[in-house]
Amino acid sequence: MLYLRSFIFQLGMWLFTIPFTLLCLFLFPLSPITRYKVISLWAKSMLHWLKITCNLSYEAIGLENIPNKPFMILSKHQSAWETLVFQKIFPPQVWVLKKELLWIPFFGWGLAMTSPIAINRAAGRKALDQMKTQGLDRINKRFNIVIFPEGTRVKPGEVGKYHIGGAWLAHELKLDIIPVAHNAGFFWQKNSFLRKPGVIKVVIGQPISSGQNTPEKLNQISKEWIENKMTELNV
Repeated sequence: MLYLRSFIFQLGMWLFTIPFTLLCLFLFPLSPITRYKVISLWAKSMLHWLKITCNLSYEAIGLENIPNKPFMILSKHQSAWETLVFQKIFPPQVWVLKKELLWIPFFGWGLAMTSPIAINRAAGRKALDQMKTQGLDRINKRFNIVIFPEGTRVKPGEVGKYHIGGAWLAHELKLDIIPVAHNAGFFWQKNSFLRKPGVIKVVIGQPISSGQNTPEKLNQISKEWIENKMTELNV
């Protein structure tokens, strides 16, 4: 039954994604925020479809910590699920990602329409300059910024290297950091076809001010908060 439910979800996702993406291509003349609000309906629809087909839902803790001003999310990254739910939980946002993702048919095309901060990770220092320039542009367009500091999805119980780029960007743009922990990896594992039933817990931390800390300190504070919460969620 688990395999059948996961197959039905996957099939429905693709059947919906292809025509939806083609439709979204006609949204290009609209403002970035308007495009985002329309395109994010895909993620919200997939969350609803996930609940219907796989009986997988979520609980968000700490919603009161979401600021009314621009901010940056530094989050644990365990599956594709968090890229969906963040669009429902948080105000309009853009992700920092490798530009190669934009080349994926349909998914990448729709992603490109959401105004992501797409960088060339192999560019070294230039990648940071790209991130700052694009980041400032997105903040001016009323977006918030999402970064997964470990850079890739990690399995439950694992801790990847927390790269300093997110903390550095928050410091440069004078943005508060909102740390986020969740246990999505227990239900939708990295590179797994299966979506297990249950309730994913998402914990949103209090804002971490970038004004009084160095990027290194911001990165350390964020990591400690996230990993402490992950220890609680992994029990």
